[in-house]
Amino acid sequence: MNPHAASSISLFGLCRSLYTYRLLLVSLAHREVVGRYRGSLLGMMWSFFNPVLMLAVYTFVFSVVFKTRWAGGTGSRTEFALVLFAGLIFFNLFAECITRAPGLILGNATYVKKVVFPLELLVVVPVLSALFHAAVSFVVWLLFYLVLFGIPPVTILLTPLVMLPLLLIILGLSWFLSALGVYVRDVTQMISLVVTVLMFMSPIFYAVSALPAEYQAFMHLNPLTFVVEQSRDLMIFGRPMRWFNWFVQVGEGLLLAIGGYAWFQKTRKGFADVL
Repeated sequence: MNPHAASSISLFGLCRSLYTYRLLLVSLAHREVVGRYRGSLLGMMWSFFNPVLMLAVYTFVFSVVFKTRWAGGTGSRTEFALVLFAGLIFFNLFAECITRAPGLILGNATYVKKVVFPLELLVVVPVLSALFHAAVSFVVWLLFYLVLFGIPPVTILLTPLVMLPLLLIILGLSWFLSALGVYVRDVTQMISLVVTVLMFMSPIFYAVSALPAEYQAFMHLNPLTFVVEQSRDLMIFGRPMRWFNWFVQVGEGLLLAIGGYAWFQKTRKGFADVL
């Protein structure tokens, strides 16, 4: 690979790298998923049992202990657990990728120093791994919904579209943070704290409509707000896609992805010196 091409900020070059190394990306993502459960008795089955256990806990705590109801829902005890879990599927996808991003280059120094490798693709691998776990969690959610409420609304078929702006946001932030993490080692600890705060500042445990009117505008500044609320509308409440908001979110995500990728490519020249 031409070293000058490797540091290009061209989106065409990125798409070409993704296509050229598609089999390598799948192989690395598969190795990462399998490696997480290597040595355990149940192996890959843990990827299924973990969300099952969490959903069972949410159902018990919120429907039995707190007897919580979701604002604007049917009032069903189990509905709150399914609404909460639906939001967590998307938030956990975001959190898993973002918390790992600052250490991606630091943890793969060999690729920087000794191997000619498209470093920008290191960011894509954990995203693919997180998508696998999100898909498993979605299957678990769907099985519980079928048992408790029957067939979900037809709008659930549009749910994958909600992933697009989220994935663009994740990629942009991951490229930015993975490069920044090489030069500023405190980023890892800082991002863990930010993600924890963000979980409570996103409409995961509550609806935006439950907030006082003066705070709702600030909540919509959070890019996760649209993704979480729109996914619930499609998966549970059968409300239509808010297409204008979706296009705006895609545009913002695309700008963030381009900016993060450009930052990564511009700063990667100094990785070897720092590592």
